[in-house]
Amino acid sequence: MRTDFRKSTTLAAILLAASALTVSDSRPARADRCEDIAKELQQQVDGIKIGITTGKTIYLSHPQARELSLGCRGANYSNELYAKADRRKPKPEFFELVASAGAIVFTIPKPDVMTGSTRCIRRMGLLRGDRVKMRFRRLNMECTRTRTEAAIAITRGSDE
Repeated sequence: MRTDFRKSTTLAAILLAASALTVSDSRPARADRCEDIAKELQQQVDGIKIGITTGKTIYLSHPQARELSLGCRGANYSNELYAKADRRKPKPEFFELVASAGAIVFTIPKPDVMTGSTRCIRRMGLLRGDRVKMRFRRLNMECTRTRTEAAIAITRGSDE
């Protein structure tokens, strides 16, 4: 009687291990969270196209932005949205693009991203210079400008 119990327990353990292996192999491979965000941006914001992916950066394109990229999981941030306008004073359509993309990437309301990005870019000038860093609604924003273009980088810290 004792040998029958050991045989059945061993058989049950082997079957359980085999089923665990087949379950783990049958699961579909998941895409990176960063790629999921990029696909969501492409679906929800009109005109965004996904470009090449290098390392932890996905380059995007849109008619209202000269450069647009999505960075994922750096040393000091969890996500980063970078947008560069083709003018020193961007058009309202550029701010609309940044607000729409930022709301999706950072999962906060679109008006909050719109307010923060417009404040950051409009603060640049004679008194504050051509590089402004500010914090708004748990987002770190850094705005820079040259003679011909303005850029904004929005990040969220890795601890938030």
